[in-house]
Amino acid sequence: MKLKSVVPALVVLGICCSFVAKLADPPFDELLKRLQDYNKKYPQEKVHLHLDKPYYAIGDDIWFKAYVINTESGAPSNISQALYVELINEKDSIKTQLKQPLSGGISWGDFKLPDTLSEGNYRIRAYTQWMRNAGTEFFFDKTIKIGNSWANRVFTHTDYSYSKENTAEKVTAKIKFADKNGLPYTDSEVNYDLQLNFRSLAKGKATTNAEGEITISYLNTQPALYKSGKIVATINLPDKQKATKSIPLKATSNAVDVQFFPEGGNLVEGLPNKIAVKAVNSSGLGEDVAGLIVDNEGTEVNRFESTHLGMGNFVVNPQPGKVYSAKVKFKDGSEQTFALPKVLPSGYVLSVNSSNPEKIVVKILMSADLIGTSELKLVAQHSGNVYFVTKATSQKQIVTASIPKKDLPSGIIQFTLFNATNNPVAERLAFVNNTEDRIKAGVEKLNPTYSKREKVDISLLSQFAQKPIQGSFSIAVTNTASVKPDPENETNILTSLLLRSDLAGYIEKPNYYFLNNDEKTAQALDNLLMTQGWRRILWKNIINNIPPNIRYQPERSLAISGTITSYGGKPLPNSKVSLFSSSGGFFAIDTLTDAQGRFNFDNLIFNDSTKFIVQGRTAKNKKSVDIKLDIVPGQIVTKNTNTGDIEVNVNEALQAYLKRSNNYFDELTKRGLLERSLMLNEVKIVEKRNDAKNSSNLNGAGRADFIITAEMLQNCVTLSQCLQGRVAGLIIENGIPYLTRNMFSSLSGKVPMQIVLDGMHVEADFLDNIMPNDVESIEVLKSVGNTAIYGSRGGGGVLIITTKRGGGFAGSTFAPGIITFAPKGYHTIREFYSPKYEPGTTDSRPDLRSTVYWNPHVVTDKEGKAAINYFNTDEAGTYRVVIEGIDVMGHLARTVYTYEVK
Repeated sequence: MKLKSVVPALVVLGICCSFVAKLADPPFDELLKRLQDYNKKYPQEKVHLHLDKPYYAIGDDIWFKAYVINTESGAPSNISQALYVELINEKDSIKTQLKQPLSGGISWGDFKLPDTLSEGNYRIRAYTQWMRNAGTEFFFDKTIKIGNSWANRVFTHTDYSYSKENTAEKVTAKIKFADKNGLPYTDSEVNYDLQLNFRSLAKGKATTNAEGEITISYLNTQPALYKSGKIVATINLPDKQKATKSIPLKATSNAVDVQFFPEGGNLVEGLPNKIAVKAVNSSGLGEDVAGLIVDNEGTEVNRFESTHLGMGNFVVNPQPGKVYSAKVKFKDGSEQTFALPKVLPSGYVLSVNSSNPEKIVVKILMSADLIGTSELKLVAQHSGNVYFVTKATSQKQIVTASIPKKDLPSGIIQFTLFNATNNPVAERLAFVNNTEDRIKAGVEKLNPTYSKREKVDISLLSQFAQKPIQGSFSIAVTNTASVKPDPENETNILTSLLLRSDLAGYIEKPNYYFLNNDEKTAQALDNLLMTQGWRRILWKNIINNIPPNIRYQPERSLAISGTITSYGGKPLPNSKVSLFSSSGGFFAIDTLTDAQGRFNFDNLIFNDSTKFIVQGRTAKNKKSVDIKLDIVPGQIVTKNTNTGDIEVNVNEALQAYLKRSNNYFDELTKRGLLERSLMLNEVKIVEKRNDAKNSSNLNGAGRADFIITAEMLQNCVTLSQCLQGRVAGLIIENGIPYLTRNMFSSLSGKVPMQIVLDGMHVEADFLDNIMPNDVESIEVLKSVGNTAIYGSRGGGGVLIITTKRGGGFAGSTFAPGIITFAPKGYHTIREFYSPKYEPGTTDSRPDLRSTVYWNPHVVTDKEGKAAINYFNTDEAGTYRVVIEGIDVMGHLARTVYTYEVK
């Protein structure tokens, strides 16, 4: 259940007598109130994407459903009304960016994966503009494998080996090149470029042997600087074509990094200290280790062994004058000694035990010199909402509290211990996994077995606290015979919103911590929090009244805004501003600037690639103004931190899936539902002068009946003057261009020429708003061969006008008082295609869909029910139904069902 915070509040349950019964501390009360105000004023957002599959192939669609919640309320967010979803390649470059409309914190869409993409480890990143203020650590950022068999001729397999030469690290890569059938490319020349941290450090040539292999070696003399990268290999194929492959180099050594983390933050003399250990190999994955803890005299004081993904813990009671270290033994038999964190002579230890399914037990331990010296406060908060706060005397060296988990929300709880001066002296994270805090999403009428192409007709039933609830759910159905699940490594709505969004860094196998709710899993999760603890809320900012750096405001609608100024930069109030667009029909609105010269066209609705013209005039209708648009800079792409999910041999890892999907894509191609890109032979182009090289002419730049260049426009005041009498068959009447053949060609009257300005259609009477000195070229299209591509719009002829500064920029000025602008609009939402095999109908074409069914928006009614139906494919196997969802209070749903198709 969702709990409201009470700040300041006293929730003392099961606490021993060391705690006082009442909290009366005005300065501390003020601090907690400050936290509450901070949280309400600067709420944050979390986002999760439910994907239809865990991996994909070139030719696939990536279908997704977005869930965005407000951390302050825990409910679906109404802060932002737009979400950015990006597909990022291995070069950390954005291949596709979608802008999705958000309504009630949800949205959905898809990426098409064209055959112009190559195989690799891609990322899907999602965020709102408001989330950018908190940093990229909070973004949804998932690495996915995308294979390529359907449009691929060269397949590689790479093995790396490592060795040391003095202080340098030697990397040896053996790369095999083969065709789609596994036959090696022998005696083929390969050019390679080894790049580390995006710097080219080794280039060379090699020739494949009889097995299609080459070997590359590199000596890394700066291992601390160059830790990972890639090999770009270009192979010359027998038909004189070339293929380039980018092969990840995840690490330059097999070194293992081992770190130690004292519970609460510090090791303190004379107190039993739990210390967590985390060992990570150079590929970013946990590495199992074992070892001894010894003091400076070589005396063994404890032993330890990692229990899950290189993580574990042990206890040490540091003694005065002693220094401690760990002798770590690795799986290859080698050993290394690491120093433990420095021991403090005085301080506090905050110990938290959350292994009990019913309660969290908190212990405060203090060194002897601190007994009776100060008053302590303990606060437990989640996402800035305080759920537990109390005061404790320091009359005893150990103080214990017990907090029922049912009174805490699911997710990461941050415990902070404050001293008498209200400064934090120890912190600890704990995780609460309240299964009663979730929606139970069940299905009715689901049979254990079905036939191929049989209709699956089921009902979704959603309940919370044994009562039906309304919610929005997404459902993905796949055949595990082709899409093999990896349950421990899945990203889902629970791992995203309860764990990953509050814990920075890479989390290996995140769903492992949600598959079982037992003591072993709880201990593994506790080790994760101790070794990877990180805070959304920084108490020092609250204490010092430091507000967050707000650079990006929430997007509540699509808008075009800016400022009208004089050429000297002085704001011009009461200026008339007009907004034009001809995309999808002509559109025009006007407004006036305010006292600061600002204007705002708000609550617009337009799709991506829509182009606008913004026109400004002074209060006296003068054109001599500057228009400065409000343009939010794009989000930079940070380096991929999910190093453990990177696969060196992507196609090989997805071999079974690629084989099945290849047949599916070939079938779609036969039906004309999927197009291949044509690969042309390489030809050398000799540049020919093109007087309209930057134009948007659909026939191709320069393919026109007549071209007027910038030199021809130098002595004209208006474009009407420039065109009049210069082009045969073109006349100007009242500033509108016509072809003489169209003056009386229509019963409805004269047909003007269509004007296309920097790729955007504008009305014919707009011609003289364009200053001749700002024009690069005018292409005149008169003949049917040149106008046909413009359809009915080109019936009266076309003028393609290209400005000197209008070549494809998002916003570009081409004349005084006028600016073109192509802002990011909403992505058009497509519907997942699901065939219907009704009785009496026959369809002999094979149905090989890898995603059997996808529905991003199943809404349950007041009885908590929603009907779902779809048809199975032609492939037998175990079908997996994954349901995720949310209700208006922010309760989450995640359920998986299976059935057999025979």
